[in-house]
Amino acid sequence: MSTTLSPAAPASVAGLPITAPSPTAEAPWSEFEKAVFRLAFLYFFLQILPLDWKYYRDVAANWHGFSFGDIFRLAHYSPRVFNGPDSFVNWAVVALVAVVGAIIWSFFDRQRTEYNTLYYWLRVLVRYRLAAALLAYGFLKFFPLQAPPPSLSHLNTHYGDLSNWKIFALSLGIVPSYQSFLGLVEITAALLLLNRRTASIGAFLSLSFLGNVFLSNLAYEGGEYVYSFYLIALGLLVLWYDARRVNDLLTLERPAVPNRFRLQLPEAWKRTTRQGLKWGFVLLFVAVYGAKTYAAYQRGSYHYPAATGLPNAAGLYNVREFRLAGQVRPYSATDPERWQDVVLEKWNTLSVRSNQPVVLDRTNTEAIHAQDADRNFEYAGAAGRHYYAYQLSPDGQTLTLQNRNPLEGPGKLTLHLTRPDARTLTLRGTDEQGRDLQVVLEKRDKKYLLEEATKTGRRGGLKL
Repeated sequence: MSTTLSPAAPASVAGLPITAPSPTAEAPWSEFEKAVFRLAFLYFFLQILPLDWKYYRDVAANWHGFSFGDIFRLAHYSPRVFNGPDSFVNWAVVALVAVVGAIIWSFFDRQRTEYNTLYYWLRVLVRYRLAAALLAYGFLKFFPLQAPPPSLSHLNTHYGDLSNWKIFALSLGIVPSYQSFLGLVEITAALLLLNRRTASIGAFLSLSFLGNVFLSNLAYEGGEYVYSFYLIALGLLVLWYDARRVNDLLTLERPAVPNRFRLQLPEAWKRTTRQGLKWGFVLLFVAVYGAKTYAAYQRGSYHYPAATGLPNAAGLYNVREFRLAGQVRPYSATDPERWQDVVLEKWNTLSVRSNQPVVLDRTNTEAIHAQDADRNFEYAGAAGRHYYAYQLSPDGQTLTLQNRNPLEGPGKLTLHLTRPDARTLTLRGTDEQGRDLQVVLEKRDKKYLLEEATKTGRRGGLKL
């Protein structure tokens, strides 16, 4: 027994007839829809394509041989009209230009009935721009690099001396597995955006994630709140394409009109170019960038200096004796010149805690620096300690200290080093003002939970 559905017979849902549109028919757009599209197209076009010459200048000035940092800077773009920290004022200028452009466009393009093809290409542009940003941050988190574990100096800094954003970054750094999970979410959303059929799912996933990023930046005074909202705007545009259909189907429980538009590229070279650009994007931002980020992870955190420090000296030191200009200075929590304690890192950083005010570096945005002198994460957002880079002479007897924080001036000390025993360091020389300085440091046997947790348990690490 067989049944045949007549082409003339209408389909029905719950007994109600439904008239389906022709698969090939494209309804003309209303004047309002065309006006809104012209404005949106120009606005997002100006937001996405780097038309600002300063962008190319900065990328060229910081290019270091096609490293993962170079690719990150390529992806980390938002329009900047004014110098200084990013702000929504830049968006206002872009919106004003888009409004003027849309008015002119409307005057010269009155006969157009629809913009389906142009809408398709705008959505492609936004999808790939958003995917590039998600991949740029996603791999930094998947190979937990973006938020490094705290240094010894951080662990010996008073909680109240850390900025809100620094506390957030260090809190994320002590849970690398969670950081990797966040990176996996970003990478997954980006890969979904690269396929037209799954783009709306990727946009929904990215919006769920980026909403939390935006709120975290606001709550902890992060510097990327404008950029994170920029990415949210891109995700909303991608999701808007299917939002009405999804709302009709799932919320209003009524039939949804499917998308019938298909891009036609009859010329073979156009199809080849389109595929070539897509796979070139995947090669650069997924394969190459992912491999380079993993290689950087194997080398160690890019936030801290790469130069090695004094052998077998890393740790926290009490200042057993402090002489300045021939006078013994007893321990004092209020003396601005007397050192209270000293930390030597595994790399060539020596930090001093004293009551001398710190000129705070308020950097709170993501930056990948190739040179040690530019890596400011260890002292940015941290008061209470003064950070010095040091160089050890070839004979191992002289330390040349240079203040790492350029906001505090070119403080420089040249000190003669002796090591009477494995736990004691003696420094003699002159301070920044040329006065005689003698310091005796005694290493403390201090234990840290992050290290001790790796020595016990089946998993060999602290789990939060």
